[in-house]
Amino acid sequence: MTIRVALHHKTTYTYDRLVTLSPQVIRLRPAPHCRTPILSYSLKVEPEKQFFNWQQDPYGNFLARLVFPEPTQKLSVEVDLIADMTVINPFDFFLEPDATTFPFEYSPILKAQLQPYLVTEPLSTAMRSFVGRAPRHSTTTNDGVVDFNQYVHHAVRYVIRLEPGVQSCEETLTRQSGSCRDSAWLLVQLLRHVGLASRFVSGYLLQLKPDVASLDGPCGAPTDFTDLHAWAEVFLPGAGWVGLDPTSGLLAGEGHIPLAATPDPQSASPITGGVDECEVEFGFEMTITRVHEDPRVTKPYTDEEWTDIEQLGEDVDRELAMGVRTLTMGGEPTFVSIDHRDEPEWNTAALGASKRKLGSTLFRRLAKRFANGPLLHFGQGKWYPGESLPRWALGCYWRKDTEPVWTRPDLTADDDRDYGHGDAEAREFIAMLAEQLQVQPDHVVSGYEDTWYYLWKARKLPVNVDPFESKLDNEEDRARLAHVFEQGLASVVGYVLPIMPTESTSELFRWISGPWHLRQGRMFLIPGDSAMGYRLPLDSLPWLKRDERPQVVELDPMAARGESPGSSANGHPSSHTHANGFHSGGSYANLAVPRVLQTRARVIDFVKRSMDDLDPVPSSV
Repeated sequence: MTIRVALHHKTTYTYDRLVTLSPQVIRLRPAPHCRTPILSYSLKVEPEKQFFNWQQDPYGNFLARLVFPEPTQKLSVEVDLIADMTVINPFDFFLEPDATTFPFEYSPILKAQLQPYLVTEPLSTAMRSFVGRAPRHSTTTNDGVVDFNQYVHHAVRYVIRLEPGVQSCEETLTRQSGSCRDSAWLLVQLLRHVGLASRFVSGYLLQLKPDVASLDGPCGAPTDFTDLHAWAEVFLPGAGWVGLDPTSGLLAGEGHIPLAATPDPQSASPITGGVDECEVEFGFEMTITRVHEDPRVTKPYTDEEWTDIEQLGEDVDRELAMGVRTLTMGGEPTFVSIDHRDEPEWNTAALGASKRKLGSTLFRRLAKRFANGPLLHFGQGKWYPGESLPRWALGCYWRKDTEPVWTRPDLTADDDRDYGHGDAEAREFIAMLAEQLQVQPDHVVSGYEDTWYYLWKARKLPVNVDPFESKLDNEEDRARLAHVFEQGLASVVGYVLPIMPTESTSELFRWISGPWHLRQGRMFLIPGDSAMGYRLPLDSLPWLKRDERPQVVELDPMAARGESPGSSANGHPSSHTHANGFHSGGSYANLAVPRVLQTRARVIDFVKRSMDDLDPVPSSV
């Protein structure tokens, strides 16, 4: 995705009489080291009768040298170029090993080559104090040059100054203000006085209006803008010349188009040359125009393009209405927190300190915005190779006709809240559930952490290491082992009630249960940190031959299902809709009850209403 802009720059000198011009030198062509791609460039100079030659100065900058054989009353210089404003990372460079710490010294050979860029002006009283107070606390070169750039930025107030030339460093420090060229020259001298080669740069500055306002920083230019500008460049071994803009306090990016980079400001003037004595009228014109924009997240399409897209969507809807077609859609929205965006959890790690909390907050906000009475599902997501735990997945389900699927949002647990329930409440809930479902409570199975596994892990620890303060290299192993021993190996993690729906004589689904026979007598969960329902040892249940297994014929997901049920008068879903959000199926459903539950009154209400609103129509898992 990129933005291409056309820059137009015209400078006009109108004289009050015919004058003779000496050879004119124009430095208005992007320099060879310009990082912004320049797709086209043209330079037009009047009078048209001229001798025109392109040259390069001792520093590699492009010069246009023009000789005018006849007197004239007007000199016009017109530049047009197209720049590709592809974003440039100003820190995209490496440093030589001996230049990574700040300050550093150049090698003798390199120092001799950089000699013109190390020449310093005599230190005045103000400049000596300014250099002495420069920040030296950073130990890395990158941070050091950024600190110096910020130091000059905060010391000099930017003003528009129409007088020609560059202020001396003494004058800039005394006034505490200056134009961009004054700040740039002050930074050049500061860097040289600490032994870093630096040069003065003149060029174009292109600033585009941001698509959206910043949430926590400067809003940027109110409109697209361009002007002649000046900044500094410092030479860092391994990286080369790195641009520093003390006017903004930032490093140079794609908006900085260098025209001339020289040891002193005089050699970087855009136009130099002599003229006969006369009165002159100066004209200056600069514009910037966007000539191409790719659609992007912050500015996807124009209003006209959106109109075309909507029209296309309506055409597709008409075609779909004319015949039976089946469509599916999927996608995963991605977001990165505005705070601590460089933390591993927002770049490479699966989890972190705030990802789950912020994700849940965004999930609930989106659910309120898009749906009426949605069903929120908090489940387990993908498990990528190399990651020790599966990721989590949040699902929101609602009806397009706005009928609510779930009418009791107060029964949706809050991830960050500790409801204070433990083993006693879990046993009471599972017993009450068995009673309401009219199944045998003897089939409830208690779940435990795998005693033998964690004892084996503990035996592997050094003799002088406490399991509560494990010195395991893996942080997850340390936390898991400490949690299990703190909870106690003999403690019940939760309870499981195996159930299966069966059709009764009244043509309503009812529930049956059965025992789980396990080799070890107790049900030991698979080691891990996931919820209990994801760690059931299902592979340890008795093996059945294929013809002995329950035959489950799932309903074709593309089959016609008739009209969706509506809501009843009491505000709850009708008897055709699951009020509790669980879906029944033709195989055993493992209902794992964790320790963290809602209040007892809510649990009772939840179970009773679940029994009253059972779906008489077979549904799929």
